Amino acid sequence: MKKLNKEFWEQKYETGDMGWDIGYISTPLKEYIDQLTDKNLKILIPGAGNAYELMYLVEKGFSNVFVIDIAKQPLENIKKRIPNFPEHQLLEGNFFDLALNNFDLILEQTFFCALDPSFRTDYVKKIKQLLKPNGKLAGLLFNFPLSESGPPFGGSITEYKNLFQGQFKIKTLETAYNSIKPRADKELFFIFESK
Repeated sequence: MKKLNKEFWEQKYETGDMGWDIGYISTPLKEYIDQLTDKNLKILIPGAGNAYELMYLVEKGFSNVFVIDIAKQPLENIKKRIPNFPEHQLLEGNFFDLALNNFDLILEQTFFCALDPSFRTDYVKKIKQLLKPNGKLAGLLFNFPLSESGPPFGGSITEYKNLFQGQFKIKTLETAYNSIKPRADKELFFIFESK
């Protein structure tokens, strides 16, 4: 198993080996954000990378958005693209060490699948801790067999239900109908609400 630490991810940015980065917000997340009406929502994007979701949220008038990434380079990229964005909302560090909480919404886009699968139970606990009661975790999870060849690491509807249903109400968990072509039929759109 590769050591998926800060150095691993920094190296990915330095070499431009960023197959997960499609260069824009994915259609399922764009359409989900489009139906959000409360611009004051406190939102977190973990493992944000170049955070095209952040750019879209800012364009739509959301300002209470935080991003965290273990690598420095994507946060520097965000500063260049959104120079007026509050620096205290760009967090460099390990998601599992994040001390903020009371988020209304956490957006998931390729972060869960980039973690070593041994951290999945810890991820669920941390998300639960970060959200307000009835807060939501929403986004995309990969739907292909879990293997050791990741990242990305896959999973299945059954696995995700077993992992999350103790702490979350499964509101939606279905094949994304609007994935980008290379990910068609390989993504699950989901909304989980903290119990």
